[in-house]
Amino acid sequence: MNTICTSNAPGAIGPYSQGYEANGFVFTSGQIAIIPQTGEIAEGIAAQAHQCCKNIGAILEAAGCSYDKVIKTTCFLANMEDFAEFNEIYAGYFTSKPARSCVAVKELPKGVLCEVEAIAVK
Repeated sequence: MNTICTSNAPGAIGPYSQGYEANGFVFTSGQIAIIPQTGEIAEGIAAQAHQCCKNIGAILEAAGCSYDKVIKTTCFLANMEDFAEFNEIYAGYFTSKPARSCVAVKELPKGVLCEVEAIAVK
């Protein structure tokens, strides 16, 4: 197993890693809309969806992987009313249409509106 760590995605804010590579797979931790260069949170669902996807992309890149190798994502939304807007932005990154679960949750870390995690094959 190899730990994935990059300064191009937010550092872990708890006892976990940005991602792991094991047996030909890349597993990312859930990424929220923290802008890694500033530590600030993007504002609004559109900006947050973009930032979550960019953070996933940075972890994938650090593992020598890319969006087109993602086979499964799990998406968390604070409000399902944001689904259509989130979905439109998500589709621009995950063009290979990986398997996906998308659920509404009561609350996400730091009060963000969305979070995305991914599993990719190398």
